Amino acid sequence: MMNKSTETIELKFERSIPAPPAKVFDAWLSPKVPGNPWSMADKVILNPQIDGLFYVSLMRTAHYGRFVEVDRPGRIQHSWVSPATFGQETMVTVSFAKQGSGTLMTLVHTGLTDTDKGRSHNDGWNFFLDKLREQFVQAGTKA
Repeated sequence: MMNKSTETIELKFERSIPAPPAKVFDAWLSPKVPGNPWSMADKVILNPQIDGLFYVSLMRTAHYGRFVEVDRPGRIQHSWVSPATFGQETMVTVSFAKQGSGTLMTLVHTGLTDTDKGRSHNDGWNFFLDKLREQFVQAGTKA
């Protein structure tokens, strides 16, 4: 059970991705593109529109939430609930900004408890963002 006085933390991640913002935005929301939470799910329900819901089973663990902003190609914001959030709603904001010929992708996860479970999102988001970036880097080297 979560202690109500537990401090919360914010995790922030940035990746430079060699593709235009619209392409990165679309890849982030596609269960077919490796490097996002939906692509590795055992089960996925994804309705990326305002008030649309998502459910993913990652490693047989339920994660779910509600989209509060979907502004292609610039920003996506949705809640995030999982056992690692102690069932509490946290917020994930992903932005896609033009950076030269590519995109600066920034993911900010707020409202996490300052606990091992809350901090464990650091490894998860880094894993997904590195994998997503890798998809675009590899695609660029094949051209």
